[in-house]
Amino acid sequence: MGLPMATRLAERFEVRGFDLAAERIALAAEHGVAPAASAADAVSGAGAVLVAVRTGEQLHQLLFADNGIAPHLAKGAVVILTSTVGTDGIGEIAYRLNAQDAHLVDAPLSGGPVRAGEGDLLIVVGAEPAALESARPVLDQLASTLSIVGDRPGDGQALKTVNQLLCGVHIAAAAEALALADALGLDTERTLEALTAGAANSFMLGNRGPRALQAYDEDGAEVLSRLDIFVKDMGIVGKAARGAHLAAPVAAAAEQLFLLGEAQGLGEADDSAVIRVVAPQLREKKEA
Repeated sequence: MGLPMATRLAERFEVRGFDLAAERIALAAEHGVAPAASAADAVSGAGAVLVAVRTGEQLHQLLFADNGIAPHLAKGAVVILTSTVGTDGIGEIAYRLNAQDAHLVDAPLSGGPVRAGEGDLLIVVGAEPAALESARPVLDQLASTLSIVGDRPGDGQALKTVNQLLCGVHIAAAAEALALADALGLDTERTLEALTAGAANSFMLGNRGPRALQAYDEDGAEVLSRLDIFVKDMGIVGKAARGAHLAAPVAAAAEQLFLLGEAQGLGEADDSAVIRVVAPQLREKKEA
């Protein structure tokens, strides 16, 4: 997600970028992003710093480890967290940044790499009003839908956790539905067409359904969202539900399907490949 966001921002702003993978920096340079020699170099003097990491632990290391970027942030800079990492530790991170006159804008996003490059993301934001005002031009460049859900860092993570519960369940349910259609002898493509035209439709069914059927092709479906991302995100959902003493049995069942997919070597496949957990082969593919 980092590369398409950076290239989208470079259409309007001066952007410096850093990535641990040198080839990603080279690709960014081809799209108007000035390459930085280090993360500290990238953030030096910047008014807004976008961070795309995988976990809360990575976020903490990036900011506060011995070689972290926090000491290099400009006064008044906003750190825009675009990742889904859960609410744990977000308040502490915001406090530590505020102590040095920098501010955390909690802005996890949805939409995938293609939509990121087009400025067509859904971004949910939790941030103090002044920090949000500073970050808004950047967020507006990336988002077609910008939802301000609270004035505290952590509010964005909380809503994104709820969002991911539904997304994960919908992907798993779509996989089960198409697998059942196949087991009952139905044409899966016609079934998908009928389902998306009726009350059973959802964004995830319409978006992931065709890719689920491609999961059986030799190269699988194009990877737009990796399965192991939903292993992480459904883990965040489960932890949040347990912390709130809330039963979430449907989410827990979906999480187990993603975990099984990862265990079966599908972690780097598109998340729609979870269909192969419940149906290792489709009847149509067997007959082909």
